[in-house]
Amino acid sequence: MEHQSFNQQLLDFLHQSPTPWHAVQQMTRRLDAAGFVALDEADTWQLAPGQGYYVVRNGSSLVAFRSGRQTPETAGIRMVGAHSDSPCLKVKPNPDLQRKGYLQLGVEVYGGVLLNPWFDRDLSLAGRVSVVDQNGKFSDVLVDFRKAVAYIPSLAIHLDREANNSRSINPQKDLPPVLMQLGEDEEVRFHDLLAEQVRREHPTLSFDRILGYEMSFYDAQPPAVVGLRDEFIASARLDNLLSCFIGLEALVAADGEQPSLFVCNDHEEVGSQSAEGAQGPFLASVVERWCGAEVMPRAISRSMMISADNAHGVHPNFADRHDENHGPLLNRGPVIKVNHNQRYATNSRSAALYRHLSDELGLPHQTFVVRSDMACGSTIGPITAGTLGVTTLDIGVPQWGMHSIRETAGVEDGVTLYRVLEAFMNRPQVN
Repeated sequence: MEHQSFNQQLLDFLHQSPTPWHAVQQMTRRLDAAGFVALDEADTWQLAPGQGYYVVRNGSSLVAFRSGRQTPETAGIRMVGAHSDSPCLKVKPNPDLQRKGYLQLGVEVYGGVLLNPWFDRDLSLAGRVSVVDQNGKFSDVLVDFRKAVAYIPSLAIHLDREANNSRSINPQKDLPPVLMQLGEDEEVRFHDLLAEQVRREHPTLSFDRILGYEMSFYDAQPPAVVGLRDEFIASARLDNLLSCFIGLEALVAADGEQPSLFVCNDHEEVGSQSAEGAQGPFLASVVERWCGAEVMPRAISRSMMISADNAHGVHPNFADRHDENHGPLLNRGPVIKVNHNQRYATNSRSAALYRHLSDELGLPHQTFVVRSDMACGSTIGPITAGTLGVTTLDIGVPQWGMHSIRETAGVEDGVTLYRVLEAFMNRPQVN
């Protein structure tokens, strides 16, 4: 796929995926269009060779796989993993704050949010809402306001002369966004506003009341290609919806000869320990039902996982934050992530296979090792390796501003990783 077409599809995916639920909805639509069959975990599965399938858990995590014309027992499984969640501000259960004639909402910080960029941004709201009708029937629906509905104004420098020197952010006090200005004696509840939005987006849905929600604020500014020569992509949630898009497209493009799989887990940003997170049983359960309990260990011994999660590109203003020999550059290839303390699961064997595939295609690659005097982040790679016992590589597209409300990546690196992952999915032997 040519990089301009690839990036336009990527921008569309990012724009339509303000939350993990929306991202998984977009991915299932793509899989449906490609002929994959939806499976329900509560049903008995009858799997056919050479067919594509997918399973969704909690609406926010997904496992899709091609059963292959070769069997997992003899050929192993080519696995690619990513995560669907991103750091953000989530609305609290009882969020209403009415101060000085303004309606604000209390928010909880989800994940390792870089907080400063959330000020003075056009914010919208999206998420999942659980409703019940008069007969006690429950339904879950997705909601997206799709316009700027909130704002977190900065305090003027005249009122905080040290703002550029030593200002800190108190999440409880400083982050509640402003939704509206209220009239005299006017009272507005967020639950009522949310119910109005549900009815607006789902006019045929009959419900009595809202019983729960998971709503997140997000940047209303659309993704864009930026730079004088159009070298960069700027968007919210590049970490890690970029990898979700790449992994899914590689699976769809695979020829189906070899058993292959793509997993997209929720809750990576908060430790992955949930029913649908990488530290939960979701992936292992799907693989066991696919292969069978007796066959699964033999299949895993012949398999390999590529965990795709973005890497820290060297920042030109802060080049000293990288090891001098391991400063990945944007548009110079995906980054093999190495940490011998197992914050990344890469080993010499898994890295060698990726380098070999990339070199065969004439495509670039880079390597990242964190400075020895700095702590290293982690991702789903070590968790999946430890849970399944599968040989794993951690890799990612280099980016700037990780965990900011708007992040930056290169226009070339995503399609480069896609091409290598497609080759990986089609490779007869991976371990």
